[in-house]
Amino acid sequence: MSTSIKNIAILGSTGSIGTQALEVIGANPSLFKAYVLTANSSATLLIQQALQFKPAYVVICDESKYAEVKEALSNTDIKVLTGINAVNEVVAQAEVDTVLTAMVGFAGLQSTIAAIKAGKDIALANKETLVVAGELITDLAKQHDVKILPVDSEHSAIYQCLVGEENNAIEKIILTASGGPFRGKTLAHLTNVTREHALKHPNWVMGAKITIDSATLMNKGLEVIEAKWLFDLAADQIDVIVHPQSIIHSMVQFEDGSIKAQMGLPDMKLPIQYALAYPARLKNNFKRFSFTDHPTLTFEKPDLETFRNLGLAFEALNKGGNMPCIINAANEIAVAGFLNSAVGFIAMSDVIENCMQSISYQTQPTLDDYLNTDKETRIFAHNLINRMSSKASYII
Repeated sequence: MSTSIKNIAILGSTGSIGTQALEVIGANPSLFKAYVLTANSSATLLIQQALQFKPAYVVICDESKYAEVKEALSNTDIKVLTGINAVNEVVAQAEVDTVLTAMVGFAGLQSTIAAIKAGKDIALANKETLVVAGELITDLAKQHDVKILPVDSEHSAIYQCLVGEENNAIEKIILTASGGPFRGKTLAHLTNVTREHALKHPNWVMGAKITIDSATLMNKGLEVIEAKWLFDLAADQIDVIVHPQSIIHSMVQFEDGSIKAQMGLPDMKLPIQYALAYPARLKNNFKRFSFTDHPTLTFEKPDLETFRNLGLAFEALNKGGNMPCIINAANEIAVAGFLNSAVGFIAMSDVIENCMQSISYQTQPTLDDYLNTDKETRIFAHNLINRMSSKASYII
């Protein structure tokens, strides 16, 4: 790896991925500099991070928090900006080398596009960007000669397995899923699931939205769609298998039948570090895996009848066009509704399926079409949940 310091823009520095990325940067100060830090509304933590890492730019997207951040950093040389347009501007700064997109949900799309157009390599932790607009993003990356380096543990695993295999055809990839906290549970059990139950993931520590997605298997569904674009695959080349121990992070099967797997203890800092340092592997003090501590690794088929979201995601992938955009927007609203106790665990799938059937389908959407589809779907899903909540209150 070059001895020059790589300047990193972290979009979403106060979230789970962002904070762990700063741990990686803090452990390698001769290699990385946190040049840009952005947050949606977590002003207190953003201020703490800025004082510790001294970036050139800080962006607080919530304009009501701007004065607080500006005042707290007034005795520093840090430039403080506000609003999503400011994020789009700072990622294009000449000094930025790599943009880590860790903003949650659809919000990361336009900033990622701005970074790609500015020729910045993307460390992609925002899977929704490729789910919503995979063809647009991958075409732009080719046009601007930009690398998209996946940070999701599963896609990082596939990426690592493919290094050195550029001339060998992929037969299929196998994405592993922990199964979440409700693996093996029945539909009857899931009707009574609460927010607190769903937020207790057995293996990973993540933000609330992605933890709920893991519990419904929508996270795996979104990863399936993302994998299609990252690795230029057909839907029938992507398999999902439940692996409760989360030791094998994913696998590639080549056309000779050989399978390569990437393994390790569940720790998001490893794929983050790999994406930031690529193609180098950096020495670290992360806890090491021991086979004797994990003598049994098990695998099983996902239960698509109980966990319908994974099947809906495959359906959206097969249909293409703006359907993945619809499923993503519907899911974001459904998850928010569940976290606010406005919709039940099982009913989240009903909301998503209803949106897929109701929102106008487009085969070749433009960026404006994606933005309009997202807005239309969110309004429809929100109104649907309100109607469902109203009916539930009458039943009670």
